[in-house]
Amino acid sequence: MLQRVLNLKIPKGQSLFLWGGRKTGKSTYLKEHFPESPYIDFLKRDIFLRYNSNPSLLREELYHVSHDHPIIIDEIQKIPEMLDEVHWMIENYKGISFILCGSSFRKLKNAGANLLGGRAWRQLFFPLCYPELPSFDLLKIFNQGLIPSHYLETNREMAISGLEGYLADYLIPEIQQESRIRQLGAFNRFLEAISYSNGEMLNYSNIARECMISVGIVQLYVDLLIDMLLGYVIFPYTKTKSRQLIVAAPKFYFFDTGLVNFLRERSIETLKGSEAGHNLEHYVFLELMAYRELNKKRYTINYWRTKTGLEVDFILGKGHVALEIKISALIDKSDIRGLIAFTEEYKPTYAAVVCLEPKERFMKVGDQIIHIVPVETFLKNLWAGRVI
Repeated sequence: MLQRVLNLKIPKGQSLFLWGGRKTGKSTYLKEHFPESPYIDFLKRDIFLRYNSNPSLLREELYHVSHDHPIIIDEIQKIPEMLDEVHWMIENYKGISFILCGSSFRKLKNAGANLLGGRAWRQLFFPLCYPELPSFDLLKIFNQGLIPSHYLETNREMAISGLEGYLADYLIPEIQQESRIRQLGAFNRFLEAISYSNGEMLNYSNIARECMISVGIVQLYVDLLIDMLLGYVIFPYTKTKSRQLIVAAPKFYFFDTGLVNFLRERSIETLKGSEAGHNLEHYVFLELMAYRELNKKRYTINYWRTKTGLEVDFILGKGHVALEIKISALIDKSDIRGLIAFTEEYKPTYAAVVCLEPKERFMKVGDQIIHIVPVETFLKNLWAGRVI
């Protein structure tokens, strides 16, 4: 069994929304950590039909149930009306708690569902992150991704087959159901097209042209992936000083490295070259996201890019941390001109190049120090709270 980083401690009377992508391990986690909690799963057809036709049944059934343990409702987004009943019970059943679990809040948002008016905390659940890995293998991370069943598969071909099934059996049907997409062919073309934009500034017009759909539909599809926790966008760092910055286009990242490589029909066989570099950047971003959310940090994640092409992969907080990600095993000043320019202009508290050098070292550039740090050392520092 995997030891997950998340440690849910819910006081009596407090409720929680737990959101996370399909197959990330939410249900397994809840059953392990709350074994005495009543568990209601709307993914089961008979359970869904029972409550969908009459949500008030739950209120009646829980009237005499002990409130010593939180009531778990899985796939809550399937019956948005149930949240009215949950809200009423929170207000009227003393000490009752709920864990409301789901893989998408889009349906709730679009239906104008009752989101409990601040009476429930919000927690994201992620695929595996660095402290949870039984072994650290970058090529495995890149090719199989970090969804637990895929990463733990010892046969790569079986793991790739698992990714194919994940896309065909989980994601596409759920996306269709959530958004009522009729042009499935167009959406499949969009998924492939945006996989090539992973980690890049989004050009909605180019994607629309490739997929033969409107820019508005592309924007709708991007929002859909974000609402279903299948992707994230980050925006440029905009504390302008003297340089002309590109401030309009966000960058998009899928929630899993393996899914991107499956959509692009590629495999990464060596830790060299631009494709491996893009994968390393993607992976470090996912670790930054997981660390922030699981530790309830409040820093922003941005990127920095000038019109002349100088760029820094990640700016954390209000410019306090600047990170450049390189697949190289030997970093030269000429490789990090963007990072050097940013440190000279903004004076971050910590600047680092996360790379494949075997040992960490410190590069002095003017009056600034840049940390050259192996990727695994960086991840250990991140999760120990020594980066931000």
